[in-house]
Amino acid sequence: MAPQRRGAPKAPDGSGKAERRRPSSTKKDQAQQEAPRRGLKTTVLGACAALTALLLWSRMGGDDGITEVLARRGEVLPGRFIEVPCSEDYDSHRRFESCTPRKCGRGISDVVITREEAMRVRSIAEKGLSLGGSDGGASILDLHSGALSVGKHFVNLYRYFGEKIQNIFSEEDFQLYRDVRQKVQLTIAEAFGISASSLYLTKPTFFSRINSTEAQTAHDEYWHAHVDKVTYGSFDYTSLLYLSDYLEDFGGGRFVFMEEGANKTVEPRAGRVSFFTSGSENLHRVEKVSWGTRYAITIAFTCNPDHSITDPSFT
Repeated sequence: MAPQRRGAPKAPDGSGKAERRRPSSTKKDQAQQEAPRRGLKTTVLGACAALTALLLWSRMGGDDGITEVLARRGEVLPGRFIEVPCSEDYDSHRRFESCTPRKCGRGISDVVITREEAMRVRSIAEKGLSLGGSDGGASILDLHSGALSVGKHFVNLYRYFGEKIQNIFSEEDFQLYRDVRQKVQLTIAEAFGISASSLYLTKPTFFSRINSTEAQTAHDEYWHAHVDKVTYGSFDYTSLLYLSDYLEDFGGGRFVFMEEGANKTVEPRAGRVSFFTSGSENLHRVEKVSWGTRYAITIAFTCNPDHSITDPSFT
C-alpha cells in the first residue's frame, strides 16, 4: 500500500507559487491511486482473453481447428467418399472431357493395399532414404527422377550412387511399386467415374519421411496449406498411401482438409489410401509431426499425356 501524503498547504490569495505546486502534487496522488486499478484491469483483461481463447479452441474442435475426423486410425474402411463442388482451377488448363474433374471430392479406402504390402513398400523407402536424408524434418525419395534429400540439398540417386543402387533395391521392389501404383489408379478411376486409361502418372510422385527435427530449409516446411493444382499445374488427382500408423509410429502428422470453420482430417494408417481432386476444393495441409517418424508415398495423376511420366525401372 502506498504511504499517505498530506495535502499541499492552502496558499494565501495571490500566492501563485503555491498554486503552481498543487497540480503536480495532485497528479502524483492520482497516479499512485490509479496504478493498482491499472494492474487489476490488466489482470481482468488477461483472464478474459484466456477464457475467450479457451472457448474458441473448444468450439473449433481442439487441435488444428478440426471439427470432423473422416477416417480414424482404428477404423478399417472398405471405402468412403465425400463429394464437394469443383473449383474453377481446372478452367485455366487444357480440358480432357473423359478425365478432367467434373465430379470433385475426396475418398479413403483401407482395402486397396494390404498392410503387408504397405510394409514392403515402406521398406523400399527405408532402403533408399538410408543413403541420405534431410538435415530438417522432411526427407524425399523420388524413384522416377532419382531425387533424394541429402543434408540441405538434393542429389540424383542414380547418378550419385551409380551401380551401387543394385545392391540397395531389387527388381521385386520396383515391381511392387508398379503394382501398388496401378491399384491406386484403378481406385481413383472407379471413384470418379472415369477410365483408368485416361489417367497418367505425373511428377512429383515420391516417398516422404517426416520426423520432428527442426526445419533447416524451405523444403522441410511441409506443414503449410496449399492447393496441388496451383502448386503443380499438371495434377488433376492426388493420392497418398500411408506407410505408418498415427499414434503408434508418430504423433501429429494428420492430413487436414482446410475448410472455413470446419477442418476435416484423415488419420494415417499403414495401407490406407487417401485420394482427392487436386483443385482448390481440396485445400490441405499436414500437421507438424511431434514425435516418431511418418512414412507415406504421394502418387499423382494427370489427364494430360504431355505431363505423364513412366514407372521407374530397375535397370
